[in-house]
Amino acid sequence: MEFVFVVRRSELFPEFYPHGLVPFGPELARADFERVIEERGFFVEREHAERDPSLKQVIPYAVIVRRGEVLLLKRSKKGGDARLFDKLSIGVGGHVNPVDALVDGRRVRNPLVAGTRRELEEELVIDGAWSVRSLGLLNDDSNAVGAVHVGLVQVVHVEGSVEIREKDVLHGEFTTLAELSRLRREGANYETWSAKLVELFELGPHELLANATQTQTRTSVAAH
Repeated sequence: MEFVFVVRRSELFPEFYPHGLVPFGPELARADFERVIEERGFFVEREHAERDPSLKQVIPYAVIVRRGEVLLLKRSKKGGDARLFDKLSIGVGGHVNPVDALVDGRRVRNPLVAGTRRELEEELVIDGAWSVRSLGLLNDDSNAVGAVHVGLVQVVHVEGSVEIREKDVLHGEFTTLAELSRLRREGANYETWSAKLVELFELGPHELLANATQTQTRTSVAAH
């Protein structure tokens, strides 16, 4: 039985239900978001969370950037969520579990930091320094899956090499923003969140990426 981290929709979005990406800023203060995570977040059975749209499963969703290029991923049918098979993605992430709330034997109030690191280490081998910066929240209630999830969009800037850990499950390569845009315009099979981010980057990618300025974690050790 899997337990996942959730926040009540009404507490996460008390004044409005956004559609698309809401960058951290005047409309959505990062400090307010983190306070809700620390004070109102809890774990519940995933089976229940998937059926209850009053709860939002908070998903760390990391865009990997190196020298101006973005890591483009495609998941095969050999592993992971069947809903993501053969879809293109620019996000690395997944559900936050109770293990992420226990760091070095101590319980933490915000499990998203450890959850982000765990997901990165499960999917990738990063050689060299990297940093994680928060961009904002991505919400899409237009479909059943989006209605019970919300993405914490983060930009991970890496300086060294990046390899896919399980090459039979996941394929990936760095590509330009222009190529990501071309693929979207030509109807590439992006997962919903990635398609929305690529479309936003087309409107002003440098400004969006530059606005992700608050570092959460940094390391100079390769992920294990």
